[in-house]
Amino acid sequence: MKAAVIREYGRIATEKVETPDLLNNGVLVKVRYASICGSDQHIFKGEFHPRTTLPLIPGHEFAGVVEDVGKDVRNLSRGNKVTVDPIIWCGTCAACREEHYPACTTLKIVGVDLDGGFAEYVSVPATMVYKIPDHVSDEHAALVEILSIGFHSVNRAGLGMNDDILIMGSGKVGNSILHAAKTITRGKIIVADILDERLSFASSAFPDISTVNITNTDLIEYIKEITGGKGVDIAFEAVGHEVPVKGKYNPVRTCINAIKGGGKICVLGLSDHPSEILMKELIWKEAKIIASRVSHGEFSKVIEALGSGSLNPDKMITDILKLEFAQKGFELLEKEPGKNLKILLKV
Repeated sequence: MKAAVIREYGRIATEKVETPDLLNNGVLVKVRYASICGSDQHIFKGEFHPRTTLPLIPGHEFAGVVEDVGKDVRNLSRGNKVTVDPIIWCGTCAACREEHYPACTTLKIVGVDLDGGFAEYVSVPATMVYKIPDHVSDEHAALVEILSIGFHSVNRAGLGMNDDILIMGSGKVGNSILHAAKTITRGKIIVADILDERLSFASSAFPDISTVNITNTDLIEYIKEITGGKGVDIAFEAVGHEVPVKGKYNPVRTCINAIKGGGKICVLGLSDHPSEILMKELIWKEAKIIASRVSHGEFSKVIEALGSGSLNPDKMITDILKLEFAQKGFELLEKEPGKNLKILLKV
C-alpha cells in the first residue's frame, strides 16, 4: 500500500509499504482523508523523540471506509463510513482501574507510538472504530478526533449553558474548544491570540463571538468591560508553545487574571517550558486549575453534532493536499501558521 513515512526528522515522503494484517477482532480501514495535527508537527521535527521511533507512518486524525472486518466482528461491515479513536489505554494502571483513561500511565496513540493514518489502510480493533452518518462528509469525519479534544475539555471544565468563557489561543485546539463550547453555552465567548489571521478562523465560524489580539488590546480590561467587571467563568489555555509578548502575562497567568472569583482554568497547551504564575492570584479567587488530555468517550457526541449541523468544520479546513504532498503540508504549517489551521491529506 501507499503511505507517507518519516524516515528522518524534517522529511516525509510517500512509498510502498506492507498492508497491515487484519485482526480477528479488528477492522481494516481504507483511509480517505487524514489531518495534520500539531502533535504531528512536533513528531516531524523530532520533538517527540525518543517517544516516537523511526521509520513512522504518522496520522492519528483520519477517516475512511471499512475495507474488511475480522471474523469476530459483528457491528461493522464492508463499506461503512468510519473514523478511528486512536487512543490505546493499558487498562491495568491505577488511573485505568478508576476509569480515568486519559491519565493512563502508558497511554499510546495510533500515529504517534505506532503506525497511523497517513496511509491507504489502517488495521485497528473494532472497539476503536466509530460509524459516521452517510450525510457527513469524509473531510468533516477526519476532524472528529481534534474536535473530541475540545468536547473533552468542556466536559472536564464543567461548562454550563450560561457560562462566559475565554479561549486563549485560536489554533487547532482553541478552535476545537470553540466548536464544543458553542454546543453548550449561550454566554459570552472571547477568543484571544496574537495573530489576526488565526482569530479570523474563529470569528468566521461563529460571528457572534468576540476576538481579541492581545498585542494591541488589554485583554483583562476588555473582559471586565463585557462581563460587567465579573470576569469569565472558565478560561481555557490552548496556547502551549507561547510567543512571549512584551508587557503581557504568560497564557496560564492571563487565564487566572481573566476568571471571576471561584472561576476555573482548564489547561490543554502542551508546553515544554515552565509557566510562571503568582499563586496568591489563584488563591485569592479560590479558583481551580483543571487539566484536559486527549478525549474520553466524546467521539459519539462529536459525530452527533456533525450530523446535526451544529458545528462549522469547513472553517477549520484551510487546505487539502494529496498524500504525496505531505511534506508541503508540514512546511506550510511551519512557515505560515497564521494562514493555515487544518490541512487535510487526501489519500
